[in-house]
Amino acid sequence: MRLTSAQIDRACGAVLGAATGDALGAGYEFGCAAVGPEGPGMIGGGLGNFAPGEWTDDTAMTWPVLAAVAKGADLASPETLDEVAQGFLDWYASGPADIGTQTRQVLSSLRHTSPRHASPREELALQASRRESLRDGAGAPPTRNVGPTQGPDESLATRMTQAAADLHARTGRTGGNGSLMRTSPVALAHLDDPQRLTAAAEAVSALTHTDERAGQACALWSQAIRHAVLGGMLDVRVGLPYLSGEAQAFWTERIEEAEAQDPATFTPNGYVVTAFQAAWSAIRHTPVPDEMPCLHLQDSLDTAIRIGNDTDTVAAIAGGLLGARWGASAVPAEWRRIVHGYPGRTAEDLVEAATLAVRGGRPNAYGWPGVERIDYHQARRPVLVRHPFDNGVWLGNVLALDELPEKITAVVSLCLTGSEQVPAGVVHVPFRLIDEPGAEANPNLDAVLADAARTVGSLRAEGHRVLVHCVAAQSRTPTVGIAHALELGVDLETATREVVAALPEASPNRGFRAALGRYARGISGRR
Repeated sequence: MRLTSAQIDRACGAVLGAATGDALGAGYEFGCAAVGPEGPGMIGGGLGNFAPGEWTDDTAMTWPVLAAVAKGADLASPETLDEVAQGFLDWYASGPADIGTQTRQVLSSLRHTSPRHASPREELALQASRRESLRDGAGAPPTRNVGPTQGPDESLATRMTQAAADLHARTGRTGGNGSLMRTSPVALAHLDDPQRLTAAAEAVSALTHTDERAGQACALWSQAIRHAVLGGMLDVRVGLPYLSGEAQAFWTERIEEAEAQDPATFTPNGYVVTAFQAAWSAIRHTPVPDEMPCLHLQDSLDTAIRIGNDTDTVAAIAGGLLGARWGASAVPAEWRRIVHGYPGRTAEDLVEAATLAVRGGRPNAYGWPGVERIDYHQARRPVLVRHPFDNGVWLGNVLALDELPEKITAVVSLCLTGSEQVPAGVVHVPFRLIDEPGAEANPNLDAVLADAARTVGSLRAEGHRVLVHCVAAQSRTPTVGIAHALELGVDLETATREVVAALPEASPNRGFRAALGRYARGISGRR
């Protein structure tokens, strides 16, 4: 399926939004911290003692699903499910700080190594048994692992699914939110086939969660993500026709409850149905701003986290759908710069993997992602000039990266770059900004422009000397250079004249010029 640039941005937003919600909610779960009037922040801490911006088990378990999808794999196939199952086991073997009781029981029953001592981070997780029980909807204490009943020749995914089924047979409690939290990449594998998508969502869920409501919730949420990616609309009912009649009636009533009741109603939310309702209620009850509508993503995550209880998971679930609606470009750089986690990945790694996922595992025409360097034909010679109103900022093209002065310690990229083009040790903050005047190419243009300009200012405040560049320094670079000048108090006419004069071929496109006009008026209103 060939997607537009905006659809690709929304596909990347599905996984980035989920990871952002996860990392944002981590510090507040189960009352570890209170959300202040300024809203939630990437404070870290929480029950897993996470670093600021570090994601929890929600995204750690999402990664194996995303990694498989990034290869262009069919998620409903036995081979791919085996790969996902192995990824879960690899994560479990790493000694995670945060793992639910139900998930631990399933994964531990498949380990064939001798017992080992718990790591300090595992001890923290064990001490959080009350929280884990709530997350997995398991009211009873952990039961003794008796192991799966299948034979040694069966696939890993089959054995894991059976282990989950055995747990369900013993306890009747496998309806936790632990599979819904990791479902954000599933839709990316089957954007062109909603029937296959439902099968994949249910199969990935069943690896650890046998309860039929868990599988149904994953199918509904994945279908909603698909719908948002393709059409830019929020609707959790689009997946109902792919469920049984009984399930349709059940979920229709639950969705109506979520829409009618205050988000705070849906706590505790360790049960998958309540977590689903909490996430959807937060999204539906948060107004979409008239100006910069994509700020709905940030505002809704605030609402979701203020519900309390399992804050990281509810925010991860909500973030997946919000990102699919508003795009990766709606996630502010302040968050993207520090979002990270198992297995040593960053926010940009998620974006790259999601891009491969919707391209069937293939890079784009430039070889991105996966290429060390992109040679753009539009850039003929290096361009590197001082910003006329800030001598700690340089404006340039992509070739300026080849001989970057040592005094430049941060790079703001407004175009794609290869993995080795920005020198090691230099802070790199990429932005998605398409050099086309139409609103359809940059649906979040005003927000991205403001974010880029403020990021330049933040980097300067941190003591960095900053390069702002695009491919040829013709449209995107001068636009952000002008926006930075506006932030410094320069009027629009003067900023435009001086920045354009400083660059040899500068000519911002008409869409960017209109956005700068709106930005200037907004700054005047603030002052």
